Amino acid sequence: MTATHAQPQAGVAGAVRERSRRRTAGQGLRDVCFLVLAPLPLLAALPLAVAGGGTRRWFGGRGESQRAEAQAAKDAAAEAFYELDTAQRDLKISIETITAVDSSPAARKAVDDFAALGRRIDEASHAYITAVDAHDLDRDDLEPSVASKARAELTSAKDQLVRVKGELDRFGAGLGPLLGSAETQLARLAPAVERARQALLAASNALDAVRASGLRADDLAARLAALAPELTKLNQGAGRHGVTETLQRADRVLRDAEAVRAEAEKLPERAAEIDRRLVTLRTRAQALTTRSASVEPVLSELRRRFSAACWQDLQPVPEQAAVNVRQAEEKLKEAARAREEQRWADATSRLSTVRALLNATDEAVSAAGDRLRRLDEVAKDPEQEIQRTRFAIRDAQRLAMAGRHTPEPRHARPLDDAVARLDQAITALENRHPDYWHFLTVTEGLRQIAADVVADIREERGAGSH
Repeated sequence: MTATHAQPQAGVAGAVRERSRRRTAGQGLRDVCFLVLAPLPLLAALPLAVAGGGTRRWFGGRGESQRAEAQAAKDAAAEAFYELDTAQRDLKISIETITAVDSSPAARKAVDDFAALGRRIDEASHAYITAVDAHDLDRDDLEPSVASKARAELTSAKDQLVRVKGELDRFGAGLGPLLGSAETQLARLAPAVERARQALLAASNALDAVRASGLRADDLAARLAALAPELTKLNQGAGRHGVTETLQRADRVLRDAEAVRAEAEKLPERAAEIDRRLVTLRTRAQALTTRSASVEPVLSELRRRFSAACWQDLQPVPEQAAVNVRQAEEKLKEAARAREEQRWADATSRLSTVRALLNATDEAVSAAGDRLRRLDEVAKDPEQEIQRTRFAIRDAQRLAMAGRHTPEPRHARPLDDAVARLDQAITALENRHPDYWHFLTVTEGLRQIAADVVADIREERGAGSH
């Protein structure tokens, strides 16, 4: 039996309190009798005592003293029983709070320890109830020895109740960290669920507004509908699904609903952006069709005036440009159909493909014209290319000599070779039919060598400074 739930014990506890009230009422009646009878002459009261035939005195004496002590012990035991019962009830709520949230080994141990304490509480409560039921302290013929025995038994029961109460208090104090964590999670529960519900409502409203503007947003509607079962589980509460799982579900619903709302709000802007890209890319494809026609005359000029090495890699450009533009135009048609059907992801994907095709075509068409321009410039005056390359090599040499009497061989050797190769390239321009494309290729390679040396020196010195 427990002080909290056992039906017999609850009845005894009520009986204890009822008997206490009766004792108090009886004592009050005796006090009234005393006040009424006190003025009477002593001789008037004497026949009453003699007529009763008994020897028990009404007031004072050792018997009444023993009765009073027993009653005081009973009251103290009742108070200890009440305090233990209250503490057990409060602690049971704390244990239920912990178990609702926490399934860790520490939480399971707390439950087991509380159950063991409950058994000790049962034992102490049983001893108390037995002592209370064993003695009727309101009997008129209560013997002093019986009152003394009752006092001893009730005092022992009270001491046992107090000891168990002390164990319960110490156990409760040790639950602080577990209880604090559990209460924190429970405090998060209601706001988290409410935020999830509000997010779903906002997503639904945003979707309604988008549909009102003429956009279907079927994929967003499907994603929102998929959250309906999750909302049902949230409404069923943590009592059915657990606090931790409910918190995780609320966070997930909040995140997914906010994503739907954000995409719904951006959908009109996304549709307008796709419309703009369709127009822009269509115009660009038309312009590239016109520019591609100029590649063939450029190739003819390169073949006529320069070496084969400078134009052979450009031979496929006209045909490839035409193929790319046709593919881009087909993808534009597919993107337009996807836009009309409001398949936004498909439309965006097709437009990205169109852009990549047009970029590749633009680079190839531009490369032919850029190459003819560079060759014309160097053929007319190679000095600018020569000075540009010399400057890059000298800048690397100055850096290699900075703070040193002699440069590192691994830096000096490639720079010295670059100087020699530049002189050879300049000399080759004096031939009757100079290869300007070879000259440009050499100078560009020498500038890259100088740049690699500079990067190596800076990296080495940067590491040394640390």
